Amino acid sequence: MKLPSLDAIFRPRTVAVVGATERAGSVGRAVLENLLSFSGTVVPVNGAHSRVLGLRCYPQISALPEAPDLAVIVVPAAAVPGVVRECAAVGVPAAIVISAGFRETGPAGAALEREVLAAAAGRVRLLGPNCLGVMAPHHGLNATFATTMALPGSVACISQSGALCTAILDWSLREQVGFSAFVSIGAMADIGWGDLIDYFGDDPHTKSIVCYMESVGDARAFLCAAREVAFSKPIVILKVGRTTAGARAAASHTGALTGSDEVFSAAFARAGVLRVRSVEELFDMAEVLARQPRPRGPRLAILTNAGGPAALASDQAVTSGAQLAELSAASITALDRALPPHWSRGNPVDLLGAADGPLYACAAKVLLDDDATDGLLVVLTPQAMTQPEDTAVALAKVAAGCGKPVLASWMGGASVEAGRVQLNAAGIPTYDYPDEGARAFALMWQRSKHLEGLYERPALPSLEPEVAEHRQAAGALIARIRESGRTLLSEIEANQILAAYGIPVAATEGARSEDEAVKAARRIGFPVALKLWSETLTHKARVGGVRLHLQNVTQVRRAWREIRAAVAAPDFTGVVVQPMIEDDGIELILGSSVDPQFGPVMLFGAGGSLVEVLDDRALALPPLNATLARRLMEQTRIHEALAGKGRRAGVDLARLEEILVHFSHLVAEQRWIAEIDVNPLLVSERGAIALDARVVLHPAPMAEADLPRLAIRPYPAEYVSEVRLTGIGRVRLRPIRPEDETLLVAFHGSLSDRTVHQRYFGNIPLDSRIAHSRLARICFSDYDREIVLVAERTGKERGILAVGRINRLRGTSEAQFALLVGDPWQGRGLGKALLKALIEIGRREGLARISGTVLAGNATMQHVCREVGFRLRRQDDEITAEIEL
Repeated sequence: MKLPSLDAIFRPRTVAVVGATERAGSVGRAVLENLLSFSGTVVPVNGAHSRVLGLRCYPQISALPEAPDLAVIVVPAAAVPGVVRECAAVGVPAAIVISAGFRETGPAGAALEREVLAAAAGRVRLLGPNCLGVMAPHHGLNATFATTMALPGSVACISQSGALCTAILDWSLREQVGFSAFVSIGAMADIGWGDLIDYFGDDPHTKSIVCYMESVGDARAFLCAAREVAFSKPIVILKVGRTTAGARAAASHTGALTGSDEVFSAAFARAGVLRVRSVEELFDMAEVLARQPRPRGPRLAILTNAGGPAALASDQAVTSGAQLAELSAASITALDRALPPHWSRGNPVDLLGAADGPLYACAAKVLLDDDATDGLLVVLTPQAMTQPEDTAVALAKVAAGCGKPVLASWMGGASVEAGRVQLNAAGIPTYDYPDEGARAFALMWQRSKHLEGLYERPALPSLEPEVAEHRQAAGALIARIRESGRTLLSEIEANQILAAYGIPVAATEGARSEDEAVKAARRIGFPVALKLWSETLTHKARVGGVRLHLQNVTQVRRAWREIRAAVAAPDFTGVVVQPMIEDDGIELILGSSVDPQFGPVMLFGAGGSLVEVLDDRALALPPLNATLARRLMEQTRIHEALAGKGRRAGVDLARLEEILVHFSHLVAEQRWIAEIDVNPLLVSERGAIALDARVVLHPAPMAEADLPRLAIRPYPAEYVSEVRLTGIGRVRLRPIRPEDETLLVAFHGSLSDRTVHQRYFGNIPLDSRIAHSRLARICFSDYDREIVLVAERTGKERGILAVGRINRLRGTSEAQFALLVGDPWQGRGLGKALLKALIEIGRREGLARISGTVLAGNATMQHVCREVGFRLRRQDDEITAEIEL
């Protein structure tokens, strides 16, 4: 079923205000007054009146001559379900529920909110409840109870706080900041962040999106939309709840749990979203990112006529995550020739107080031409010889088309204002103080790094599991434990789970008696370690359940008795015997727990007994590929030691990336696991081994349908299959992976001009087809929105033979498909096999209709489509034909 378009909210022709009244000071009157200037039709609905503010008033929605595009509902909360039900019955596609009194009031309000959603029946899109409303300045729509209308502009503003909306609105009018839309999202009973980000991603009036967020709602929908839109339009978010007090305030305001702040930061990074820390930064960065090119790296050059401000900017740049560029020898030589003898001879480049416009311009050109710089901050302080306006004009000429971000801080008041005007007119952002400009550059680089991570080619071959044996073995073990009524796995069982996913573990034997412990120690070989074997206690060391460096039988027996004496039944099952690993490696922690909003979250960092004291960790959303695993490690301080910096040898980082990837699949696939800790994971140049593990399952009463959902859909290994074709042999059909980009380049290089023309309806040059920016978007598939299947020959001659895809049309149960078969494999049944596989995936994904377009002259493709059940309909242009199933 196709959901109504959000155009009904932002571009309606007819608006009904349900609950409109003439009572002074009422919300219903304020909304209606704001809509009086709307160019479309506005209709008040209130059974108690015949006219409101001079307009004919209807008793109910069903009494209107025709259904409006939008209903703005301002009736008491208890009456809202009935109004929404009536909207659904008469065909109103969208409603804004301004009324409060729902989830934020407690369980009874939450139940009422569910009733409202049920009344919509999937036929009415709902914004709110408990919201300020919507403004669409380009369309003259003000469906809010705010006192003023936003100016038209290119920024879409979405806020969970209605009060903050009004404050931002007042500020924007003073600062002359315009908006493409101004949205108070409210409690998000239906329309959420993902819907709105998707909508504004397609909106031609919107160049950037800013969000004030308290809770995320549907995390997967948000991440899917943000990841797709962020690459073309900046998304800047101010997320409150950084502190415990802030989280409590946010929860009480929206009625939603605010998750760990670190998790939000990890999620934003994964989606290419920029997070800021103030309302001022929110709008500043939206403007900067829309007007300046993205930096290719973190290296900032600073050009100044005073040392103090440059030092301030340098400190801020480094502490915010940027770097000071080290100028090339050629740049130093060029600056030596052009600048006064006593210039700083390094970065920051201090021109001294007598610097004029031409000198600034000359130095700026040298710095921008240097391959060792990624951006430029120009600082000017008003001195006797300073020329603020002339310098600004000269800088603007140099900066035009340079391909690097240029920021400016013209410090002072009225004496430099003319220069600021020139810079702003040229698209160069200006700041009152240089540290603000330095932080802006650091945030620009942060966003660039996030976006690079979205489509960066992984360094390792694919680690995605295609064979299900290990998942089945781990899943079967977990099922047996759940059947026994336990939620805590023993260390032996935890190690079996890890081993099933290829994570190296120490040899482990269980012993229920003293003699069994001795026999196990002899088999393993001294020295050994004895640990408590318990099905109820999680932290063995805290109860005296660990004995290390046991050199002989006597010590093993003594350790058994000490552990047995320290732990009473039923907590004592026996002991676990392991080899004593004598290694001076680095102790790490690898873990996962469930976040209330984002589901399972991974943790990596410095481990061992001092894990809480060291507090060196980073979080990520599973599943990971090798690139994401490396970036996760790079966020920690311990990474420098792992990379071999300092006096110790580095570890095998590629192997550690592999372990992180496998662990992420464990977390993603074994959904009954609530918590898992591997601490320590001991790594050195000789390898890696998990020395201790703890696994806790979700409680038995929980239904499988209620298990936490991953925020990012994992690789759909269930769609891997094999076919045997005459003349080709065995062919594997599987969803595409990020690592397939190299194979796709080779595949496109083998295509004839005829095949390219039939697929793309034109001759697209090879360079364009194999551009990284294009192939990366294909390989990094969002499996909730698109499934791309490759037909692959395995073995020594591994390569891609064909590619097919189905793209779900947003907000519908329909999809479009496309198919491309390599020239040597055409006419052998491969296209038909691939199309049948896509159709089966479409059915399993809940699609109702699949369609596509084919050239009228492509008889072979038309024949294949007919064979699998598609209907053919020729287009009026007689060049193409529509096919649908």
